Amino acid sequence: MVAKLIEAARKLRKRSVEDAVAYAVAHRLRVEILGYLHEGARSPSQLAKLMDCPLSKVEHHIKELLSSHSIELARVEPVRNTNEHFYRAVELPYFTDEEMWAMPPEARQEIYGLILQSSMAEAQAAFRAGKMSNDPRVWMAWRWFNLDAQGRMDLADELARSWVRVQEIEAESTDRRAESGEEAISVVVCTQGFERCRTAPVPPATQADDSRNPYQVNT
Repeated sequence: MVAKLIEAARKLRKRSVEDAVAYAVAHRLRVEILGYLHEGARSPSQLAKLMDCPLSKVEHHIKELLSSHSIELARVEPVRNTNEHFYRAVELPYFTDEEMWAMPPEARQEIYGLILQSSMAEAQAAFRAGKMSNDPRVWMAWRWFNLDAQGRMDLADELARSWVRVQEIEAESTDRRAESGEEAISVVVCTQGFERCRTAPVPPATQADDSRNPYQVNT
């Protein structure tokens, strides 16, 4: 069912999935729109008010995002003598490893593209708002690691364990907030572990003069 829906979207879309992801996060207004639609369905008029932006500009970007299948129509509501359209981020169910690998490569590419789009949009919005530089416990790191086949499997399992622990931490926080009344802090956690497009003999961290990873920031 998912594969059929993705195939239909592919035939109707204006851009390839790769170009759609790049397009979606290449403009500040589209990044803002995606951020708001991650929170729930909204109409162009609602977005225009939230963003303090002319409705015509919002409608243009909504149309382009929709034609690229970067967002989807959530519902249509009658308002006076017209219909108001509400849009949302594309909803993705949870897939097991077995379910993912039962899909054709094009379907997996679509799903990974939507996840990348969402994480990049949230990162850009937070960066622009100064959230990263003002967060005393921000954690950001990147580098590539050269692994054998067993190491690749071990890394994937470790990332999976880490993701489960993040969900446990959220549940524990929810219980504490229920008692204390403390407001929630929205924190984006993006876990990625993928094969690099090229293989290089020396990862960047080993080229540094000291033992610290030069592409890691944490306090």
